[in-house]
Amino acid sequence: MKLGIMQPYFYPYLGYWQLMNCVDEYIIYDDVNYIKGGWINRNRIKVNGAPVYFGFSVKNASQNRKINEHEIFMPDSDKESLLMKVKRAYGKAPYFKDVYELFKDAVYCEKMNLAEYLEYSIRRTAEFMGISAKIYSSSELKLDHTKKAQERIIDICKLRGTTEYVNAIGGKELYYKQLFSDAGIKLSFLKMDADIVYPQGKGQFIPSLSVLDVLMFNSKEDIQALLKRYSVE
Repeated sequence: MKLGIMQPYFYPYLGYWQLMNCVDEYIIYDDVNYIKGGWINRNRIKVNGAPVYFGFSVKNASQNRKINEHEIFMPDSDKESLLMKVKRAYGKAPYFKDVYELFKDAVYCEKMNLAEYLEYSIRRTAEFMGISAKIYSSSELKLDHTKKAQERIIDICKLRGTTEYVNAIGGKELYYKQLFSDAGIKLSFLKMDADIVYPQGKGQFIPSLSVLDVLMFNSKEDIQALLKRYSVE
């Protein structure tokens, strides 16, 4: 059984979903410390040919508390502003209508807990993209919280009966294959193809934007093809 684990992010880039599509089970790593200035509550979309941040606020954000120990701060006025920003950016995109409704549903999710709010959008987006991996959150698993880093990942793998753990390529300097091999687990790294390009509207192509950009300009069939544009090493 292949397993992938990543923190919950706000409409992350295509590589996030490629990893999810590559595995049988996917763990949303929600009981690790929140990171300020990262991708948990924001991402980038293309506006008038340039990358622009979009996202929402988090109450009393602290790197000393876990992601699932935070709450969102997004009054209705902020939600409307967020929706309007996306509408202005992609109102003329070929698949705007369905993707906008998907996004609007997630924005108005009634969950206040940050991890639960993000998990809702992740599940809805995965379903929309046709990803079939079973999704769990790490906080619902019975884990040994004294373990850190690789040891904790291996602990999750053992708990889920994992034969292969697939990590994003960025973890290549953090995880060691021998350590996983000693635990009876194959460690692999997924790398998104660098030459991915699709019609993106005005201006030059900007890589690694929010998956919203991908969804706005690609059919369901094209999305399925893009999800497979990676290598595993």
